[in-house]
Amino acid sequence: MTKTIFREYDIRGVFEKELNKQSVKLIGYFLGKKIKELGGVVAIGYDARLHSPILCDYLTSGLNASGCEVLNMGLVATPVNYFANFNKPKNLDKEINGSIMITGSHNPPEYNGFKITINKEPFFGEDIYSLGDDILANSELEINDNLTSTKIDTKDEYIEYIVDQFKDLKALKEKIVVDGGNGVVGVVLKDIFDRLELNYEGIFLEPDGNFPNHHPDPSEEKNLKDLKELQLAKDADIAFAYDGDADRVAILTQKNNVKGDMMAIIFAKDIPNPTVIGEVKCSQVMYDELTKMGAKAIMYKTGHSNLKVKMKEENADLACEVSGHIFFKHRYFGYDDAIYATLRALELIKKGVDFDKELEALPKVYTTDEEKVETTDEHKFTLMNKIKELLTNVDSSFPTINDIIDVDGVRVNFKNGWGLVRASNTTPLLVTRFEAKSQDELNIYKDALLEVIKQAKDELN
Repeated sequence: MTKTIFREYDIRGVFEKELNKQSVKLIGYFLGKKIKELGGVVAIGYDARLHSPILCDYLTSGLNASGCEVLNMGLVATPVNYFANFNKPKNLDKEINGSIMITGSHNPPEYNGFKITINKEPFFGEDIYSLGDDILANSELEINDNLTSTKIDTKDEYIEYIVDQFKDLKALKEKIVVDGGNGVVGVVLKDIFDRLELNYEGIFLEPDGNFPNHHPDPSEEKNLKDLKELQLAKDADIAFAYDGDADRVAILTQKNNVKGDMMAIIFAKDIPNPTVIGEVKCSQVMYDELTKMGAKAIMYKTGHSNLKVKMKEENADLACEVSGHIFFKHRYFGYDDAIYATLRALELIKKGVDFDKELEALPKVYTTDEEKVETTDEHKFTLMNKIKELLTNVDSSFPTINDIIDVDGVRVNFKNGWGLVRASNTTPLLVTRFEAKSQDELNIYKDALLEVIKQAKDELN
């Protein structure tokens, strides 16, 4: 076990290497001690990865050793796990003080991790780093096996809630296709769509932790190939793809892959006087258009935990990430739920909203997808510091910098666009994204910043 598994907004590592019987028991024990202070009732759910039930057993032993009462919801989507914090099961006579979702999200199959909610708020940042310090300082502590837990059925209660919230969509005529990526979305989505009598067809909806068809990351275009072919074959009006734990969604029309920041503009038009939180990777078009329509638009750090906390701080109605995390506080609970976002999108379609026309009306800009620069977890933040240093003293050939936003990495604003470099909090990578009003300017900004990254790497080697 290394300290690098304790990340900004969750715990993430390789099964058996970093997440093994000893380390996961310790995570359960020290996390349980914190939950115990609030009442000690904790709900666990897990995704479709082959080792998720094993980690659930290890975690349960640690939580029991801390004196917590463990509730086991079994195989569920991450939003179902979050749901339990706000809607305790009907047959439970006590409040749930925290939840842990065992998931590797969109990481390769050998990865897994823990998304943690305590007292209805994300457990992240300094709290996770401090937890890591406690565990590393007590790495030899022995914890006995104790798999005592109570099964709860949060999934069916979530399905009932969603179906009731969207009962007006019943028998919607539009053709829908979905790709579950063999993640966990199928264990709830099929029931919801069937009960609403939606006209849909799905692929890869059966959970399979080997992910035999494609990697469960809908932000990568190559993973959407099968869905696009199905959409074309079925002449479908709308398509949805999900990541491994169903907290991210890709939304596709016949013409467009509608990214999270563009969906935020469309969703915001249906919310009175909204406050919307975006991340540093979001298009400037989003911030400008939201402001133009009278919304309050706020740029903040990337990361589901960061955005949830900022939403509460600002009493925001909506938040988004380009990658497909969509958070609704308007009519919902303020966490990222790809299934709920799917139904909100279908609701707009029923109202006559044409996503393609909405996108056509926006200012034209040229953007890159997220482009990744390989590094290591140990060196990525050192590399970012070096990049920041180099940007304070660029030569005269470098494009003129208007300003630099450093809320999360560096977002360098140029005359007609911007470029972003930030360290990923979940993988050993730097993530870049670029946007400009012309393709030529996009290339200039991109080449300039990539050269700074290269220089930083060379100087640190």
